[in-house]
Amino acid sequence: MNKSVKAMENFIFWSRWIQAPLYLGLIAAQAVYVYQFMIELWHLVSHAGNMTDTDVMLVVLGLIDVVMIANLLIMVIIGGYETFVSQLDLHDHPDQPEWLSHVNAGVLKIKLAAAIISISAIHLLKTFINANSLPESTIMWQVIIHMAFVVSALAMAYTDKIMTSTLIMAKQVDH
Repeated sequence: MNKSVKAMENFIFWSRWIQAPLYLGLIAAQAVYVYQFMIELWHLVSHAGNMTDTDVMLVVLGLIDVVMIANLLIMVIIGGYETFVSQLDLHDHPDQPEWLSHVNAGVLKIKLAAAIISISAIHLLKTFINANSLPESTIMWQVIIHMAFVVSALAMAYTDKIMTSTLIMAKQVDH
């Protein structure tokens, strides 16, 4: 093979490392969410005596929302790095996430879609709790957006199922 072509191929393969700072940036964003969580938790604990049940529930839903976004970040950071940049040398590590052993771009998309739907559902629940103080159009649009997330996730899962079964059938034909 021509040396210049080989050099170009090596450079193209190396270019995946350009994404590494993006994952480091997401780790910094996760630290911001931890900080936000601690502030909200402190607010809940220090003002619990002056809060109604509804207020407590809304703050707790906000905390759950932050945790779910942090979980989403972890999936993107670890799964994306493993899928697109470099393998993590975690074999036999006691804390290795179970899902990491079979992560690929399709699985990652489905997990991300499920996390986004869960986050959207929490926001929708908060909206329903405050429904009497919100315009109907706001509630309607939040429901429509949530349903768009659900339909998109189902379409992605169905597409992934079709692609996976097609690959399995192609492998069976080859053997």
